Amino acid sequence: MFQQIQSFIQNLVGPQAGDFSPDDLRVAVAALCFQVMEADGTISKSERDRLREILHEYYHLDGGKLDALLAAGQEAGKEAVDYYRFTTDIRRHLDEDQRVELIGILWDIVYADGERSEMEDHVIWRVADLLGVSVRDRVLQRQQAATRSGPAEESENEDDAV
Repeated sequence: MFQQIQSFIQNLVGPQAGDFSPDDLRVAVAALCFQVMEADGTISKSERDRLREILHEYYHLDGGKLDALLAAGQEAGKEAVDYYRFTTDIRRHLDEDQRVELIGILWDIVYADGERSEMEDHVIWRVADLLGVSVRDRVLQRQQAATRSGPAEESENEDDAV
């Protein structure tokens, strides 16, 4: 699945891996990741490190190119007044399975610091809704991310029942 998304996105963006225009799908993905990371008021080193790993894994960017994407994503996230701009681009370019996988990536970033906040939940709920990802898929992705991250606190939430 990761390979399919990676191949699809690389075909979309072509050979200019170091150029990150505001409408670049990679910037939209990075911006949403920053929106989730900033939701609880702090960006932990573990969240930032996890985002770097994910972007490296998906886009095969290193060093300056990876830093440029992170900077472009963070800047786009700061300038955004809502999630619509990013989710519209993503929805246009990714199929349903890829959008569900993106929600899983967002959950992986949330769990990178070992804590899940109500604000992070809210951001992912809004993003998933705008991406057309069902409640069931969103909750399954959260549960899978929690399992991947190891032992974590279980919260009582109406979304826990799938």
